[in-house]
Amino acid sequence: MALRDPTSTSQAPPAASERLSLGVAARLSRYLQVLTQAKKMGKETISSQELSDYTHVNSTQIRRDLSGFGKFGKRGVGYNVDALVSQIRKILRTSGQHNIALFGAGNLGTAIASSDIFADHGFRVVAIFDSDPGKVGTPIGAQTVRATGDLTTVVDEEDVVVAVLAVPTAAAQPLADRLVEAGVKIIFNYSEALLQVPPEVTVHTSSPAVDLLYALYFYLT
Repeated sequence: MALRDPTSTSQAPPAASERLSLGVAARLSRYLQVLTQAKKMGKETISSQELSDYTHVNSTQIRRDLSGFGKFGKRGVGYNVDALVSQIRKILRTSGQHNIALFGAGNLGTAIASSDIFADHGFRVVAIFDSDPGKVGTPIGAQTVRATGDLTTVVDEEDVVVAVLAVPTAAAQPLADRLVEAGVKIIFNYSEALLQVPPEVTVHTSSPAVDLLYALYFYLT
């Protein structure tokens, strides 16, 4: 395969009517996570085998996934990290910046707000909310904690597209209902609640226990 220069034109991302399959989108997201970290570590190139080691996706599958969108690698050299990060973001349509509202200013919420995990992928936390009056007004990172009563106004003014819920399970569904009413289309849920939302709203629930089970599977097999 010929090496694709980062500034050259590659095959265009799929049109809106040609949505990626769930499996491909999930794998590309995992590749992007590894590539972003590799970039921060100063790596200029990475092989499909290295990507496989970090993602547990077969290297042949990785090459197949990437070759479907253009020629990004060179045999014996690997993939240019910067170029591949840029191309995968285009394919996933995540180029640019997207605004996030974070709900919950407890230990988890504070850790999320203080981390670079979202900023590394073009997401910016523009507001932090908490229902505890004692936490409202306290600074966390570049933001000051707001009362949840300001939710609708902030979502509109800050053009929030993603809400991150780091709240107790019992509080998650009522909060999700308010977010749907406010027009938020993506909810990232750190609670154990099984959220009920309309079909046009996407919910992703992150569970450390499930992630550990996933890792344990590969250890045992």
